[in-house]
Amino acid sequence: MDPGRGRPSAAIDPLADPPAAPAPSAGPTIGTGAVKVALILPLGASGQAASAATSLRNAADLAMAEFQNPDLTILVKDDRGTADGAREAATAALAEGAELILGPLFASAVAAAGTVAKAQGRPVIGFSTDAGVASRGVYLLSFLPQNEVDRVIDYAAAQGRRSFAALVPDTTYGSVVEGAFREAAARRGIRVAGLERYAPGQPAAAVTRLAPLFSGQIDAILIPAPGDDLPAIGSALQSAGFSPGRVKPLGTGLWNDPRAAGVAAIQGGWFASPEIAGFTAFAGRYRARFNAEPTRIATLAYDAVSLAAALARMQGTPRYSEAALLAPTGFAGVDGVFRFRPDGTNERALAVNEVRGEGTAVISPAPKAFG
Repeated sequence: MDPGRGRPSAAIDPLADPPAAPAPSAGPTIGTGAVKVALILPLGASGQAASAATSLRNAADLAMAEFQNPDLTILVKDDRGTADGAREAATAALAEGAELILGPLFASAVAAAGTVAKAQGRPVIGFSTDAGVASRGVYLLSFLPQNEVDRVIDYAAAQGRRSFAALVPDTTYGSVVEGAFREAAARRGIRVAGLERYAPGQPAAAVTRLAPLFSGQIDAILIPAPGDDLPAIGSALQSAGFSPGRVKPLGTGLWNDPRAAGVAAIQGGWFASPEIAGFTAFAGRYRARFNAEPTRIATLAYDAVSLAAALARMQGTPRYSEAALLAPTGFAGVDGVFRFRPDGTNERALAVNEVRGEGTAVISPAPKAFG
């Protein structure tokens, strides 16, 4: 993830651990209900990780305040942004009676907490975007790039696009997107005419290698680039004679960034992301309660707590069984409907947006339910 997304986006890397901080005392609780659920976050880490953790914790508080009579007590635990901290936090929470673990945020912390929870038969709903830590019983609620790639490729194919190229950042995120792109192309019978990797901030050479394809050999190009890279990519594409009128630019949720709208080379381009209306409404309520702006990934904690409260009310005992969490109809969240897959990853209903002028417009709304 770049939780904060890169997809929605926050400028933290969920695959790397931030500097550790001294272990704090036991965390506070939210609510006074009979059902205990843990919320493990890097509250004692430094920098943006701590800021994101605070926003996630506040979102959990907001969910408890807005859910009618939740029968929950949230045990807030600090993992300090480390695997060891997550292991300690999960052990303590389960000893205190937690039936479900929400979080952690970073991949290594999710893996560590998951090992502890699985040994006691308790599920985890983590916030990392690294699908490699997902497994049966360790479910990820985060915004996974695979979902966004599938959605935009499927939409482009449905519009008659059949020959694709890709310009992919040479990063961990880029590797995930490349794998998802190749799988989606194979599933839809799409020809992959070329794929180039580029060092972040240095796309010119890769664009030059793709340039011979721009004059009739492809009709779409996937550019899963963050906002920081898009201006340089736009300049390189224009210098190479690229026309978005001939070759449709495609992106991921990383394009949900004000900088994308100002890049001429991707005007008319399509990208997949959650519809913005849900987050806009959530952010307004968050500001009213906390007098601060939420991070983009704050909705993960809100939805996780809301789900925990709903299952506690509806499912009886065991409340958080595999059958309950893998309900095929899924669950409604701030960012639309979602459901967990048996392998621990998730499926989200996403919209397809088009870059237009100084903004974006939804051209294919997110489904309201799963078929």
